[in-house]
Amino acid sequence: MGRRFLITGTDSRVGKTTVGCALGFAFRARGMRVGVMKPVETGCAEVGGELQALDATALALAAGSQLPAELICPYRYRSPLAPAAAADADDLPPPNLDNIARCFHEIAAQNDAVLVESAGVLATPLNSDADFADLAALLGLEVLVVIGNRLGCVDAAMLTLAHAENHRLTIAGYILCDIDPGSSPAVERNADSLITFTNGRYLGRMRHREPLAKTIVEQLL
Repeated sequence: MGRRFLITGTDSRVGKTTVGCALGFAFRARGMRVGVMKPVETGCAEVGGELQALDATALALAAGSQLPAELICPYRYRSPLAPAAAADADDLPPPNLDNIARCFHEIAAQNDAVLVESAGVLATPLNSDADFADLAALLGLEVLVVIGNRLGCVDAAMLTLAHAENHRLTIAGYILCDIDPGSSPAVERNADSLITFTNGRYLGRMRHREPLAKTIVEQLL
């Protein structure tokens, strides 16, 4: 069985899709068959009568996946809310974990590695009974945490890692992602603070608009 990751973040817009695309491309460049999945995408725009999942599409393009969009992203909602709330607002059924698992196993059977991206953070509710930590446990996914490199990110990282530990999940590590081009004393010190105050494995820093470091990729192979 190959590597299976849940890529989650400490907040929205911290670089989950950017990291997922970079990993998908890097694994593919090393001759691996890479499956990707964004089980739920919210805030989707309607094009030609269908809701378009832009993050899921980007992941598939980066990984070279030609599997159907319905398999990669089985749940799409128009409302830009957490999955459970978006389903309610759109008057649609909420995500079903058994159906997501069915899609995942079909993808995993055809690939050497699978990258699953969460919608929101690890504790984001998928439905009234489960969040993404529960999904990771169900699918046996290692958790890869993307931390937006900004003021306050250390506290957010500690909460995310604690939630993963409380669910007894395997934590592959965390990546510090520069989400803005500028810098500050906090941005430059966050890596040292994370290493000091967390038990997770620091995989490295992804600079703004720069490729994912080879050392980060190698630690995940």
